[in-house]
Amino acid sequence: MTIRKCPFSSPDYSELGELPPRSPLEPVCEDGPFGPVREEKERTSRELRELWRKAILQQILLLRMEKENRKLQASENDLLNKRLKLDYEEITPCLKEVTTVWEKMLTTPGRSKIKFDMERMHSAVGQGVPRHHRGEIWKFLAEQYHLKHPFPSKQQPKDTPYKELLKQLTSQQHAILIDLVVATRKARGTLSSELETPFRLQVTLRPVSCCPPGYPVVSASPGTLPGLSHGRTFPTHPYFSAQLGAGQLSLYNILKAYSLLDQEVGYCQGLSFVAGILLLHMGEEEAFNMLKFLMFDMGLRKQYRPDMIILQIQMYQLSRLLHDYHRDLYNHLEEHEIGPSLYAAPWFLTVFASQFPLGFVARVFDMIFLQGSEVIFKVALSLLGSHKPLILQHENLETIVDFIKSTLPNLGLVQMEKTISQVFVMDISKQLQAYEVEYHVLQEELIDSSPLSDNQRMDRLEKTNSSLRKQNLDLLEQLQVANGRIQSLEATIEKLLTSESKLKQATLALELERSALLQTVERLQGQTAELGGPEPGPAPPEPAGR
Repeated sequence: MTIRKCPFSSPDYSELGELPPRSPLEPVCEDGPFGPVREEKERTSRELRELWRKAILQQILLLRMEKENRKLQASENDLLNKRLKLDYEEITPCLKEVTTVWEKMLTTPGRSKIKFDMERMHSAVGQGVPRHHRGEIWKFLAEQYHLKHPFPSKQQPKDTPYKELLKQLTSQQHAILIDLVVATRKARGTLSSELETPFRLQVTLRPVSCCPPGYPVVSASPGTLPGLSHGRTFPTHPYFSAQLGAGQLSLYNILKAYSLLDQEVGYCQGLSFVAGILLLHMGEEEAFNMLKFLMFDMGLRKQYRPDMIILQIQMYQLSRLLHDYHRDLYNHLEEHEIGPSLYAAPWFLTVFASQFPLGFVARVFDMIFLQGSEVIFKVALSLLGSHKPLILQHENLETIVDFIKSTLPNLGLVQMEKTISQVFVMDISKQLQAYEVEYHVLQEELIDSSPLSDNQRMDRLEKTNSSLRKQNLDLLEQLQVANGRIQSLEATIEKLLTSESKLKQATLALELERSALLQTVERLQGQTAELGGPEPGPAPPEPAGR
C-alpha cells in the first residue's frame, strides 16, 4: 500500500531518535506523519445540545460545591471562634435539669411578648447559666426587662442602625485602635514604655474632710485611675490576642459605633471590657445592642460621663456600705488612708472584667441583666467582707492595696460561688438612695464652710448646679416612668373593674336562671307527684309533649 504524502507534513525524523513536537501553527492534514488520521464523526445538533447541557450542569454542580465548601469553611470558622470565645472556666457548672429549664424558656413561642415569672427567672439564674446559651439568655433577660418597663428611658439614643454607624467616622477611632494594638503588643512584651497610651479618664475624688466623726471619707489623689493605666482588654484571651484579628476588629467596630451613638460619653477604656464580655457570648451587632441596653436601661452610662461625678458618688456609697456592714474593716482602711477609689474604681468601670477571672465576671453579668447595676455594689461589698480577716492582717497601705488588687481577684471557685450566692440575698437599694442624698448634702456643707474666694465659690456652685440639674433630669425621668407605670396600672385596674362588673352581671343572670330552673324543677316534681298518686277510675291521659 502506497502512503500518499501530504505537502504540509513534517519531515521524517525517525533516524534522529525522538521527534520534536509539531508546531500548532501547522495545518492538520488528513494523514499524519505516522499514518492516516482517523476521521471524527460529525455530531448531530441533538448530541451537541446534550454535551452543552452536561457541561452546564457540571459547571453548576461545581459552583454549588464551591459555595457549600465556603459555607462549611465559614461554619468551621464560626465554631472555632465560638470555642475560642468561650475559652474560660465556669464557676457554676449547669446541671442538665437547669439547662432544660433555660431551653424551655428560650424556645417558648412568642417569648418576646410573654412575661415570665420573676421568681422563676431568679431561681434559674441562681442555679446557673449554661455557658453555650449565656448570650441568648442575656438577650432573653433584656426582653423581659422591656416587657416589665414598657416606657423607655428619656435618655434613649436615636435608633440608628448599627451598619450605618460603622460607615461614619469618629474622632475616637484612632484612640480605640491604638488601645487595642497597644494591649496586644504590651501583652507580648514587644512594646516600649514610650508608646503606652494612658487612660483617658482622670478623676480627682474630693475628700469630704469636714464630715462629722463616724462618717466615711472618700479619699483619692489626682491622676490616673488605679488599675486602668494602660489599655488591656483581655490581651491573653485567644479571641482577642491576635493583633487586628477577628476579635479586635469586632471590638473596634462596637466601640466606634457606640462613640458615634453616644457623643457625650464617647469612648473610654472601661467600655472596652464591658463590650468584650458581651462579644465573647454573642455576635457583633447583638453585642452592640446589649451594650446599649446596659448603658441606657441598666444605668451604667452615668458612671462614664466626662465629669465622673457619678463615680465619685459610687465610691462614697461603697465607703458608707463598708461603714455600716463591716465597721472594723472600714476603720482599718481609714486608719491607713485607703479609700475605695484606690482599688474599686476599676471594678465599677470595667464591671470587674479587668482583674477577675472571666467565669466570675460572666456570673456578675448574669445578675446585672437580672437585677441592674446595683449588683456591682453587692459584689464589691461581698468580696471585701468575705476577705476581711485576711485584709485585717496587713498593716500598711502598700500591702493592703496590693492584696485587694492582686490576691483578692484570684479567689478560688468555692469563694467565687459563695460571693455570688451572697449577692442574691442582699438588698441595698434603699441604702444606696440614702447615701446619694447624703453625699450631696455633705458637699453643700463643705462648700458653705470652706474659706474660698468668690471665683472658687462660683465655680463650685456652678458644678453643683450642673450636677443637681442632671439629677433633676434623672428624677424627672424616673417620675415620668413612674407616672407611666401608674397610668398603665390604672388602665389595668379599669379593665379589671370592667371584667368584674361583667362577671357580676353574668353571676346575677346565672342566679336568676338557677332560680327559674329550681322553680321549674319544683313544678315538675309537683306534677310528677300528682300523676303518681292513687286515683279511682281510668288513668288520666298523659299531657301532650311528654
